Amino acid sequence: MGAYKYIVQTLQKQYKERNDALKAKIVGWGRGPVMERVERPTNLSRARTLGYKAKQGYAVIRIRIDKGRRTRRKPDGGRKQKNNYLFVQPQLSHQGIAEQRVNRKYRNMEVLNSYWIGENGKYKYFEVILADPAKPTVNISSVIRTGKAFRGLTSTGNSRTPSKKKTLNKKLRRKKKQATVYHYEPYVKKEKVETDGKKVKKAIRKPKVKKVAKEKSADKKPKEKKE
Repeated sequence: MGAYKYIVQTLQKQYKERNDALKAKIVGWGRGPVMERVERPTNLSRARTLGYKAKQGYAVIRIRIDKGRRTRRKPDGGRKQKNNYLFVQPQLSHQGIAEQRVNRKYRNMEVLNSYWIGENGKYKYFEVILADPAKPTVNISSVIRTGKAFRGLTSTGNSRTPSKKKTLNKKLRRKKKQATVYHYEPYVKKEKVETDGKKVKKAIRKPKVKKVAKEKSADKKPKEKKE
């Protein structure tokens, strides 16, 4: 068993048991700033899976997000009827909001991905992996696409609309269907072939269907050959 498996087992055990070490971490994160750069990722195995590398040009940012629904904005120009509602549904998960907030602050970097690290009754904590496309050590094709967090191109954004992101379009589906192997040969229409000025039509091949051999009944005796 590799080192990453031991890391995963230890973290899962902490989350299930809610031991004192994890509680102390969460209390410390709550006393600190809302957004903070971390030297090393908390969950190394998950960070490496999502594209983190211990190289120049990569950064990990820890952020906390308030739990619950988003409260509405207070109207400045009078209390009008259109603004008379309690909550605004953001149409985003807490993880998606965390990625966008981090990317607004670190504008020269791109969001690779993010993962959950803990929560309590009031806050949720995430770590967001960033990469600087200007650095030569960062050679990932996904960094070239700018504004991934705002266009739903991270794993959090893809999970909201899987039908649009992950299914094949009609053209690819048709090609895939044509490539399937059937039990008979498909119809092939051949063109007319000219021989000595005469046009001869070639017959169209019919599908070759597998013939099932009939079992000979045991009652019937084989025919005797005449001498």
